[in-house]
Amino acid sequence: MLENIFKLSERNTNIKTEMTAGVATFMTMAYILIVQPSFMQAAGMDVGAVTVVTALLSGVFTLIMGLFTNLPFAMAPAMGSNAFFAFTLVAGGLVTWQEGIGMVFISGVLFLILTALGLREVIVKLIPKNIKLAIGAAVGFFIVLIGFNSAHFMDLSSGSIKMGSLSDKGALLSLIGLAIVVILMANKIKGGILIAIVATTLIGIPMGITNVPNTLITLPPSIEPIFLKLDILGALKLSFIPLMFTFFVGDFFSTLGTLLGVSAKADLLDEDGNLPDINKPFLVDAIATVTGALFGSTVVTTYIESAAGVEEGGRTGLTSVFTAICFLLTIFLTPIAGMIPSEATAPALIIIGLLMLSGIKDIDFSDFTESFPAFATIIFTAYTSSISNGISVGIISYAFVKLVTFRFKDVHWGIYILCIPLIYYFIIM
Repeated sequence: MLENIFKLSERNTNIKTEMTAGVATFMTMAYILIVQPSFMQAAGMDVGAVTVVTALLSGVFTLIMGLFTNLPFAMAPAMGSNAFFAFTLVAGGLVTWQEGIGMVFISGVLFLILTALGLREVIVKLIPKNIKLAIGAAVGFFIVLIGFNSAHFMDLSSGSIKMGSLSDKGALLSLIGLAIVVILMANKIKGGILIAIVATTLIGIPMGITNVPNTLITLPPSIEPIFLKLDILGALKLSFIPLMFTFFVGDFFSTLGTLLGVSAKADLLDEDGNLPDINKPFLVDAIATVTGALFGSTVVTTYIESAAGVEEGGRTGLTSVFTAICFLLTIFLTPIAGMIPSEATAPALIIIGLLMLSGIKDIDFSDFTESFPAFATIIFTAYTSSISNGISVGIISYAFVKLVTFRFKDVHWGIYILCIPLIYYFIIM
């Protein structure tokens, strides 16, 4: 039955590999069950309700993603947009959290309309091939940045980038974890990333970093405090349009970058760097955001940590099914998910980032008008910690460098039109 549904042999995988991949993906993104409630608490939302909604939405829509698209992608509330929502919009006094969720709902509806009309797929096909190749590498650098930050290898507290110190127990644990995953990967041990995360988590117990819960099972609190509390009418103010546009562009290109970058690593792209049937994951992404807003969540999107499962060999939607099961179980087993420290997943992210850099070799460096936009995509993703920034700059720079070299025929007219909202995005952000 599973073979018929997921075409396992066609993608050279099996149930055991998919299960290992699904659990690995969950473990690298389980932090969202802690981060999302803490962020939303800053916005004045109920912590218990947010925790349950986060696990529920992540589980249900990751399951739908796996069954509907047969792709190894996991979903959860988006990092970046949740911080923008909690700290810039709500804590900054610009909107109430109910109005903010209303803005998320409206953005999701726009996503849904664009997806239904096929416009999102059209935009993807407009993007030049070398930028698509660069997206995979850009995602790799972005993942490494997340890993370095979580591992305490990077100190940003002084306003400049400095090397972390091994006097920090977290950095020491991450270094031990990095050594473990390097040994396992170098010796081609199957499931090496998952084994390293578990081992590092256990080593963190005597070091006082891994928190062992008093109980493993808890009853989920009610979601009533945030369910259907969004204020759509309150969000329909002209002054809120730039804010909603920031949500929209950020999630659009973040999702696009994740889909193309992770799919490239899984060898799922065609010869033009496109993902066949990309409208399917776009549709799930749009419906997830709309439904999530009704439940009181910020933007729900495809997660870059899906790359962890792909690296473990996950190639089908069965990977997502196992990830979904883990998320749904955490509704009752939240303390277990909370055990996994970021220091244990950070080494895995660093190695995954390395493995995603391979796409650089296929970029055409012989033509400056092709290599510069690819370079801009990678650099702006890495140094602004934003996939959407990187892709947007890449597209704008591509149009510019072709324009100043009078190579108009190289650029589809749709790219010039696309540059208009992207430039506006940078003006208002």
